[in-house]
Amino acid sequence: MLKKLIFILSIFPTFLMAQHTIKGTFSPAEDYPFAVLYKVTPTSTLYVANTQMDEEGNFRFDLDSTATQGMYRLVYALPQEEFNFDIIYNAKEDVSLTFNAETGVDFKASVENTLMSSYTNSMSLISQSIGDFYNQQSQDSSALMSIFRTQKETQLEYEKAAEGTIVSDFIKANKPYVPKSYEDIATYITNIKKHFFDYVDFNNETLQSSNFLIDRVSNYVFGMASTNEDENDIYKRNIDEVYSAMKKAQPEIKSTLLEIIWQQMVDTNFDSVANYISDKYLIKLAESLKDTELVNRLKQFKSLSIGNKAPEFDVFIEENGERTPISMYDLDVAEKYILVFWSSSCSHCLQEIPQLQAHLKSLNNPDYKVIAVGLEDDTYLWEREIAKYPEFLHVLGMGKWENKIGNSYNVNATPTYFVLNNEKKILAKPYDISALKEYISN
Repeated sequence: MLKKLIFILSIFPTFLMAQHTIKGTFSPAEDYPFAVLYKVTPTSTLYVANTQMDEEGNFRFDLDSTATQGMYRLVYALPQEEFNFDIIYNAKEDVSLTFNAETGVDFKASVENTLMSSYTNSMSLISQSIGDFYNQQSQDSSALMSIFRTQKETQLEYEKAAEGTIVSDFIKANKPYVPKSYEDIATYITNIKKHFFDYVDFNNETLQSSNFLIDRVSNYVFGMASTNEDENDIYKRNIDEVYSAMKKAQPEIKSTLLEIIWQQMVDTNFDSVANYISDKYLIKLAESLKDTELVNRLKQFKSLSIGNKAPEFDVFIEENGERTPISMYDLDVAEKYILVFWSSSCSHCLQEIPQLQAHLKSLNNPDYKVIAVGLEDDTYLWEREIAKYPEFLHVLGMGKWENKIGNSYNVNATPTYFVLNNEKKILAKPYDISALKEYISN
């Protein structure tokens, strides 16, 4: 009996450790040195493991019994928010895949993941057929109804095939609008929009643990557009309709989804839409969730939006050989100002600041004056560098990332650019030196 017990105990770790694997191949191998696996839940992203690719781009994760079924996310490059894809893991089967940047992920083994891929491809082909029909302006209503029947039957077949699986949640949530009779293109588009969220349960934990909800919301906000309307108005209306669609969702989910859309608007320079989201919905949600960090970020962005007056600080001007402090608001030496936050220890800055100087000299444009705020830890390098730019107004910001001026402008990377008018209102926030040069030239 004792020998039997010892034997059972000796093999128990094997049962614990050896469950299933997630493995695959990335190509070209040299572009993908590592992979990181996370377990995704509605409220968190939990680290599972990381591995290095071998010379052929192969990777492998061995999952033990603590790896429960659900949604997993594989990160293959930085930033990880951009370079990742989701994997369904049901704790019953191995997952095998290939990946390259052109074709994306292709699942070779795993019933659930291959079923999802097959469903997505099949429905995409049917959608393409519907688009082709309308683009050809065909009047053959029977042909269109045949496509719609195929769409309905395909959806039902995949729902039946996915019964009892994790992927079933995605297939049901993605169920398309299918007309019961012939519809012209205008009516069809109107109905697609009307029924876009009919089968989406924003409180479904599987959907919350994936990219599905944000993809669905983003597709609606950015995809449901009209060519004869102002983009800002379209986005605002679409956001209102999205918020209405998720009215029964938990506040945390509403906040998360709206924050992502807000950030997308920020990144694409739709400042007025970003502020519309925060003013109408997101600040109230963040306050109810006691998310003071988000509230402060939203309010600070609004204060730095195009058209608003830039935060005040002192600059120094030369008078009779002496440097005299003056409020930036009282500065009146140019029609426009280029405010640049930089650092003498920043390699990108040391490349871009000379380009800015050369570009302004080449244009011989007296309308612009540069105010250069150096975010520094010490003064030695800064004093040496500013001597190269005597025509700039220089401000020393000690403390670098903890500097009061930099923080008031939400500077988290250098160089950061703002263009101000004579009243010190923000005209533009160019992303880099190329965008700044283009703005100045135009």
